[in-house]
Amino acid sequence: MSHHAGFVAIVGRPNVGKSTLLNALVGTKVAIVSPKPQTTRNRVVGIRTLPEAQAVFVDTPGIHDARSQLNRRMVDVARQALAEADVVLLVLDVHAGIGAGDRELIAALAPLATPVVVVLNKIDRVAKPSLLPVLARLAEQLPGRDVIPISARSGDGVPAVLKTVTALLPEGPRLYPEEHFTAETERFLVQEMIREQVFLGTKDEVPYGTAVLVEEWTEKPDQNLLVVHATILVERENHKGMIIGAGGQRLKEIGQRARQALEALFGNRVYLELFVRVEPGWSRDPRRLAELGL
Repeated sequence: MSHHAGFVAIVGRPNVGKSTLLNALVGTKVAIVSPKPQTTRNRVVGIRTLPEAQAVFVDTPGIHDARSQLNRRMVDVARQALAEADVVLLVLDVHAGIGAGDRELIAALAPLATPVVVVLNKIDRVAKPSLLPVLARLAEQLPGRDVIPISARSGDGVPAVLKTVTALLPEGPRLYPEEHFTAETERFLVQEMIREQVFLGTKDEVPYGTAVLVEEWTEKPDQNLLVVHATILVERENHKGMIIGAGGQRLKEIGQRARQALEALFGNRVYLELFVRVEPGWSRDPRRLAELGL
């Protein structure tokens, strides 16, 4: 039996469920998730190895009308992943409806020679008959492409996506060792897990002006312990106060939830110490963006 392997770019507009789908396809959490759009900034790689195939999924920032330097870099990341993919997974939010941005993306993908699989996400939030006209329109706009209704959150339809994608990958050997589930560094995963809790623990514009840097990293195998000191960067002084909270309570809660997520990910104890630092203009600083992988 032949073996298939290759890269699968997960693309779509912001907040359509790309990161939730990546985690479901990989079978473990590698991408952070929040209800806020544009949570994903970097390309995040998750790997699913099966006896007959290895799919390397690349989660990308939502493609949107980018104005700031940070957002332009995010969109560039998505477009680069698209250009390098063996298969493209286009994720659409059927609950929100197919908007103008989705139609632009569909039109851009239509002429591609690269196989495109369309995923209609969030079907658990709509009546089944409402899918029929959407499926008919997509059949006209992307003829010959597979269209799979799913709920990434519940897992409904995800096995069908995995089966379809792996069959479309080119023949070849594994690209990563069988036991790997991500190509990201441990430091990157730590930074993302902390940033996820900042998104979940704060409101409005605060998360978008934040970034996380791991400053110290010490492994103590004899104690089954990982010691991490990390800094949350903010652009404004008032954002620092909002993240720290009254008496430091919000920062404490962010740290506790991040530590629990990291212990579940790494399977050992984690000592996490968080600091907050004001760095005006970090999101416009090319050096800092490069340091953050953007």
